[in-house]
Parts: sequence; structure tokens; C-alpha cells
Amino acid sequence: MVQSLDTLIETPSQTGGPYVHIGCIPTFAGLGAVYPEDLGLRAIEDGAKGEIITLTGEVVDGTGWAFRDALLESWQPDAAGKFAGQVGADPKVNGFARFAADKDTGLWSLRTVKPGRVITRDGRLQAPHISLWIAARGINIGLHTRVYFDDEENESDPLLLRIEQRNRVPTLIAKKTAPGHYRFDIHLQGPLETVFLDI
Repeated sequence: MVQSLDTLIETPSQTGGPYVHIGCIPTFAGLGAVYPEDLGLRAIEDGAKGEIITLTGEVVDGTGWAFRDALLESWQPDAAGKFAGQVGADPKVNGFARFAADKDTGLWSLRTVKPGRVITRDGRLQAPHISLWIAARGINIGLHTRVYFDDEENESDPLLLRIEQRNRVPTLIAKKTAPGHYRFDIHLQGPLETVFLDI
């Protein structure tokens, strides 16, 4: 016997919600003593070589509101363009950080070293950049993007050259606001929508 469809209700969709924070940054979610410290607490240790910078921004939805529950991860090389584990890499730069937007303001902040240029497998140089992964409410699959810097030579970067809609390239460029400080807002929708990468 077939059940009448008018008695069924749609199952609510599930997004990361608070579980992302509970699993990835337990102290941020108010859970203490789960680990000695949260994984990815800092991208660098004291004594890292190169220019120490602070990158700040918001994850903004299509209505212009900042997400106050965004979780971000960053990956990057050291100031010489070497990743952790490579020969000659700076041992004070692990290149990975996990951080969250402020619960009240929606602002997130990353203290790290300004990355160097990375040589691709075919010998081309990538402009200095930091890779970001973003998760938050309404985002069922994490979003990948990159942060470049407005005071670097970005014109020959292989990835930036592949963006056909040239007017969207600035959505990947962090603006220098003061010595050692950059601003990078991530827009999920709208005319300023950030370029996201399918990786």
C-alpha cells in the first residue's frame, strides 16, 4: 500500500552548523581540554623568517551580512616559497592554520609570514599567495579560494592568467591597509563575488 504523500514533510537539509567548530576548533566552541591545543592554532612559530603579516577580513553573504560562524583554513609556503617538509623550508613555518570568524563581529584574522613565490612543476613562478578553505552555515561543501597581495607582481601568475573574466581578478587581491596588515573580504554572492576554485 502506497502512503499518501500529503502526510510527508521534507527532511531539513544539514549544513556544517556548529558541528564544524565542535570538531575542528573545540575551544572556540566552548569545549575545553579536548586536545592540548586546537590543531592549526597558528601558521608560524616565534622566529619565523620573513615579513610577519596580519590578514583580516569577513565572509560576506549575498545580503551583505558577515557570517559570524565562518571557519577558515589556510595553507601556504614560507617566505622563501618552500612548504613544510621540503628541503630548506623554515622549521618555524608549518604553513597551516585553522581559525574562525569572531562570534560578535564576523571578522577573522590570520597572523602569518608573507609567503614567497612558488615554482610550479613546469618552472613557472606563482605570485605570493595563501590558499583558503571556507566552511559555514549554508555551505554544504567547503569553498576554496586564494589570497594574493596588491603590493606584489601578480600579472604573470599562472592561475590568475586563467581567469577569463578579468574584472573578477581583484576579488582575489588583498589590500594593504598598513605596514604588515592586509584586508581580504570573501563575498559568497553578488557583484563582488570572490572567485572560488574547483579543486
